[in-house]
Amino acid sequence: MSQMPQLSACPSCEEPLESGDRFCGACGYDLSAVPSRPQDNPTIAMNGSVPAQGAPAGAYPEPPPVPPGDVAWPAPGPGGPGAPGPVHLPTDLPGTDSGGSALPPGTPPPPSAPPAPAAGVRFDRPAEPGGHTAPAGAGRAQPDEYLLQAPDPRVSADPAARADGAGGKVCVACRAGRVDDDGYCENCGHAQPRERDHMEQESGPVAAVSDRGLRHHRNEDAFAIGSTALPDGSPASVAIVCDGVSSATRPDDASLAASKAASESLLAALPRGTHPQQAMHDAIVAASRAVNSLAEEPATAREHAPHQNAPACTIVGAVVTSGLLIVGWVGDSRAYWVPVDRAAPPARLTEDDSWAAQMVAAGLMNEAEAYADERAHAITGWLGADAYELEPHTAAFKPDRPGVVVVCTDGLWNYAEAADEMARVVPLDAAAHPLHSARVLVGHALDGGGHDNVTVALVPFPAVSQGAGSA
Repeated sequence: MSQMPQLSACPSCEEPLESGDRFCGACGYDLSAVPSRPQDNPTIAMNGSVPAQGAPAGAYPEPPPVPPGDVAWPAPGPGGPGAPGPVHLPTDLPGTDSGGSALPPGTPPPPSAPPAPAAGVRFDRPAEPGGHTAPAGAGRAQPDEYLLQAPDPRVSADPAARADGAGGKVCVACRAGRVDDDGYCENCGHAQPRERDHMEQESGPVAAVSDRGLRHHRNEDAFAIGSTALPDGSPASVAIVCDGVSSATRPDDASLAASKAASESLLAALPRGTHPQQAMHDAIVAASRAVNSLAEEPATAREHAPHQNAPACTIVGAVVTSGLLIVGWVGDSRAYWVPVDRAAPPARLTEDDSWAAQMVAAGLMNEAEAYADERAHAITGWLGADAYELEPHTAAFKPDRPGVVVVCTDGLWNYAEAADEMARVVPLDAAAHPLHSARVLVGHALDGGGHDNVTVALVPFPAVSQGAGSA
């Protein structure tokens, strides 16, 4: 009968044992199945080297098989026995393939070479002078890496020169590739900002800024500004602002066409001696015709897209001369008067073509109640082929003091609706620095939430000669 190992506790439940116990009294563990205590020799050294082999064959630990004598193992490293052992590769040992034939000898990499990396980024490229790594294509091809096309070194380093030579714009991201017709960089693929996302313009004493806002996917506003001279040589300033109707088809095209047509009409009529108020009326009619022309389409087009409706937009404009201020509008875009002397009262110069304005005019609601209603911004007048009828509104004023005319879309006046609220956000030097002030007003709308496109034009009164814009 074999001698049982003398244990002080059960290997299974740690219950104390007495001498001669063959089974654990707590869990029933068979104490005769406990193996004998092994020799205190580690199988793997902590430094990775092969442990000393002093045990006889079949004993614990068993010695490893002796490597073939014809294999030239790499010499140990200079770190001595405490250093990690060299890496042994499968090609270091002879072998046979599945048919029993000897494998062709291969040339193992030198011991100092690191293991082959996985597909993706490489870290073993030789360093170049200056601390940079060699490009992926240096030395040999890397099929697992896809690098961006490098800029052509033959092209000038000047972005403007590159754009002119390539026949397009330079990418705002990589500053090297040409922007394709679809709005993406041919080099890095970055989508480019659209031109109308943010626009600024200054024409003599008049300035305007338009921004897409923070919520809309495109800018459906448009503006046009300019300066001209009346037949007597006195200056005249013109500003037109249009807001595309989002529920209509192609609202951005409608606002652009209307603003361009109206400004061209005014700048052509005023030097001929047409009265500014009549010129404004005619300009709104010209803008309406331009928007109506966008709805002209083949007879079969509506059959393929029955859900589409005619392009539409609102319009507001101002003409400022040396002693006269003219405004004209259709829709809910507005014009405000803000005097330079803030002790004088400001004024709103337009009345909205909207559901809220109709409720207030009919005495059914006060202004606060009407504009708090969800139907407040439903417009009752607009430019477009499906408008009920065109009713251009014009008004003439003769201010007795200098000031500035704020011409804007509801993307701004939603955050400064009353005239005194608008006067508080208009900078004090707006008449002298209209472009800077227009930027400030757009920033006010964006800080307030930017829920809509924002467009504002500032026209100082009285009109000043060209060249007296913001500094």
